[in-house]
Amino acid sequence: MKNKKLIFLAVVLLFSGILIGLIVASKLDIQTKGYSEEYQISKESQEVLSKIGNAMAEVVQAVRPAVVNIYTTKKIKRPRIPFPFDDPFFRRFFDEEFSELFRPREFTQTSLGSGVIVDASGYILTNYHVIKGADEIKVKLFDKRVFDGVVVGTDAKTDLAVLKIKAEGLRPIKWGDSDKLKVGETVIAIGNPYGLALTVTSGIVSATGRANVGIADYEDFIQTDAAINPGNSGGPLVNVRGELVGINTAIFSTTGGYQGIGFAIPSNMARVVMENLIKHKKVVRGWLGVTVQDLDPEMAKALKMKEIKGAVVTDVYENSPAQKAKIQRKDIIISFDGKEVEDSAHLRNLVVNTPPGKTVKIEILRDGKTHTVTVNIEEQPANLKVTAAESLLGGIYVEDLTNKLRSQYRIPNRINGVIVMSVDPNSPAYGILNKGDVIMEINNEKINSVRDFNRVANEVSEYAIVWFYRQGKVLYTTLKAR
Repeated sequence: MKNKKLIFLAVVLLFSGILIGLIVASKLDIQTKGYSEEYQISKESQEVLSKIGNAMAEVVQAVRPAVVNIYTTKKIKRPRIPFPFDDPFFRRFFDEEFSELFRPREFTQTSLGSGVIVDASGYILTNYHVIKGADEIKVKLFDKRVFDGVVVGTDAKTDLAVLKIKAEGLRPIKWGDSDKLKVGETVIAIGNPYGLALTVTSGIVSATGRANVGIADYEDFIQTDAAINPGNSGGPLVNVRGELVGINTAIFSTTGGYQGIGFAIPSNMARVVMENLIKHKKVVRGWLGVTVQDLDPEMAKALKMKEIKGAVVTDVYENSPAQKAKIQRKDIIISFDGKEVEDSAHLRNLVVNTPPGKTVKIEILRDGKTHTVTVNIEEQPANLKVTAAESLLGGIYVEDLTNKLRSQYRIPNRINGVIVMSVDPNSPAYGILNKGDVIMEINNEKINSVRDFNRVANEVSEYAIVWFYRQGKVLYTTLKAR
């Protein structure tokens, strides 16, 4: 009797298991069918994505013949290391192989970068740092042909260089208008990162008009999240029409690799520099004859300005175009040649890219009223001389120390002052004060704001003793009039 009960229980469990299995399988089948039906990619979506993919591929196919590899070689001589064992007394203890280590040697250093053909006659744009100091330059085209690259001219202040090759059948890139770029617009970067020939990456324009980055003297960068890595330098940044809108130049990175922030020189700036180098073998820059600083929030509020835009004139050079046009200290330049001035760096770029001899209209704000003056832009003097007061502090561009800047530059709360954002190459502080330094005191006067800095800057004459904070240390330097 007991065995019959066990057999009956086993049969019941068996059939129960089968029944549960059928129910589960049925539900899974229903879910699977629903999943496949619900998440199936529609033909419309596939067509849209295919069109986008095909469009990007067409742009790359049109542009890639203009992209080149640039290979450079440079001979580096290691100087003779002083070897006290040249003395006969010491020579007895060391053989020739050991002393060979201290003799002069010559090494060959190779590097690579990218470039872009901008003219059918053979002109190529690239970065200056790609070919700097090179003894030999080789240019490899898309069709594998290799030519010697001849340097037409270089401009370290914008990090641009123009090369030329003797070749036929070149397909130059089309020029685009970088001034029309919009934040969020799709762009494509092409180059040779890490020697991987013709690599294509895409992204968007993250920002325009980036300055005070610390890469070059004249900065007006396009910021993009299109991946730019070592070796991309000098390659083109193009828009969806396959037009050149920038020259890939550098990345912002804490690791040395791509982190989503890349910079490109705008094509309009690059074109002006290129044409100058081809025509004059140097860059002829426009000159207004003023020193300027950014408009701070307090001044903008006092003037009842809706936006913090414009550049404040801190000084005017004698016999300069600005003085002839009666521009004065404290004037706020709000537009230049029909273009709204964003800040001091923007004005600086507008001026230097204006050809000497051109007459422009400048809109200024003076005593709460708007005035328009006409200025004849002149060529920037090669041996620019400045007044004593301006030569000491006029070329130092500072901002108030905000919490955001404290965090960015790791400045402790105990440090007060103004933070250096850039230093003009004509300033005696150039190479002494760096971006990120905090100026705390000048000639025994504490500096707590940009207003304090401007006031003291106008008072110094023969020298300025500057106390400043840098990377955990408080230091001082003495600036003297040249």
